[in-house]
Amino acid sequence: MIITEERPMTGSRWWTLVLVCVGSFMLLLDVTIVNIALPDIEEALDASLSDLQWVVAAYAVALSAALLTAGSLADRFGRRAVFAVGMALFTVASLLCGIAGDPLFLNAARVLQGLGAAALLATSLALLAAAYPGNKERHLALAVWGAVSGAALAVGPLAGGVLVEAIGWRWIFLVNLPIGVLALIGALTRMTESRAQVSGRVDWPGFLTLSTALGALSFALLRANEAGWSSTQVVTAFITAAVALGLFVWVERTRSNPMLPGVVFGRITTTGASLGVLAMSSTAFALLLYLTLYLQTVLGLEPLEAGLRLLPLTLSIFVASALAARAGSVVPARWLVSGGLALIGVGLLLMGGLETSDDWTALLTGQLVTGLGVGLVNPNVVAAAMGAVDSERSGVASGLNNTFRSLGIALGVAVMGAVFAERVKDSVSGALAGTPLADRADGLAHAVSSGQIGKAVGELPPQERGIFAQAAQAGFIDGLNSILVFAAIVAFAGAVAVVPLIRSRDMQLSGDTAQMAAVAGH
Repeated sequence: MIITEERPMTGSRWWTLVLVCVGSFMLLLDVTIVNIALPDIEEALDASLSDLQWVVAAYAVALSAALLTAGSLADRFGRRAVFAVGMALFTVASLLCGIAGDPLFLNAARVLQGLGAAALLATSLALLAAAYPGNKERHLALAVWGAVSGAALAVGPLAGGVLVEAIGWRWIFLVNLPIGVLALIGALTRMTESRAQVSGRVDWPGFLTLSTALGALSFALLRANEAGWSSTQVVTAFITAAVALGLFVWVERTRSNPMLPGVVFGRITTTGASLGVLAMSSTAFALLLYLTLYLQTVLGLEPLEAGLRLLPLTLSIFVASALAARAGSVVPARWLVSGGLALIGVGLLLMGGLETSDDWTALLTGQLVTGLGVGLVNPNVVAAAMGAVDSERSGVASGLNNTFRSLGIALGVAVMGAVFAERVKDSVSGALAGTPLADRADGLAHAVSSGQIGKAVGELPPQERGIFAQAAQAGFIDGLNSILVFAAIVAFAGAVAVVPLIRSRDMQLSGDTAQMAAVAGH
């Protein structure tokens, strides 16, 4: 594959760096910033827990489904062009999120936002590689991009808390408008175009079948709590997901130019890296939704207070990522990835065992250990993914890694939501047995597991509200403890699985690819 481009001028290079950093900051910020606003969104839009889960999952599903296709479109039609389209779509979708009047509208807008984010993320490294062909300059540009990307994840909860308290939850989306418009103008006027000379057609069948599979699976897992696991719509969604996934595999095996070439999985390390990033994001990152709800719903903290109390986790990730990237040149990647996943598991267990009398400090040690584990996994799992393929496939490998990262968040939110809901129902039903509310225990338990506590309290006589409030609080904490243990088991399983799968003999990092892998881990 041959890259064609205009020779970038010095000013154009720095504009490219600034604009790519702005785009990456915006899309990564939206991974974490929205969590802090969820309780306010729940109240303003009368949303259920399932609706709140979709606010997070819809963005992640769309991002993971479209990422590889966006990369293919960028190679064909130009990286600057696809970046500009992504910025425009992301900005318009942010406006739609900000004016949403009901949960369905908000989640549809989040899907559009995820598609725009896929275009931004898929083009970021390629634009920088084209703008900075020299090794020394490229290393500096990638280091800046990596630092900005890591900072976006770190400041997300805090920025969300500031915006929600100061001007309202809608501004976590509306704040993107002026930034997005200026970045779009800059991309159209200051960036240098680059593209690859490719043959064959864009793999639209692959994109459609993968999107259908991921969307149907997420819908089934998130809807099962309210509709029931055996309901027609949930069973149909599971069947649709299975059929679409089978079609995706068939399409990719039969097309001459698939978006996911089989050769990428020619080395088993690719599978190991994908499994490692999936285990990390489906546990540590997906759990942010439930930790935020705990801090605000159970402990009664304001959004800014909740954001501040999540800083130990995000700052630990940021610091550890920078240190772990250097460790990757000395210690084999499989041991760093495995050790990081094990630390995530330990950190999640340290956060568990919560009681109704606990304050947020009960989460502190676990946050620090979990963040250390994430920071250890992040750069080294990317290095393993990109090092297992030749340089011509590094873009696909990077895209695949980011796909599994986003997919992990969506599936983690969905699966942990199912575990959480079942545990909350059992706990609340047990707590209300033998009370005046015993005959309504099932309905009230469902209200708690669905995130409708406020509505249920309002329908009860004043003398019974205290009984229900205590049961609801205890039930939420039991549910959170259950998913912390569940997530820890997933992390430990990933730690064991990646050891034989990530192999040093598969690694073939060039100097440039090593630089890109190190900073991409943020």
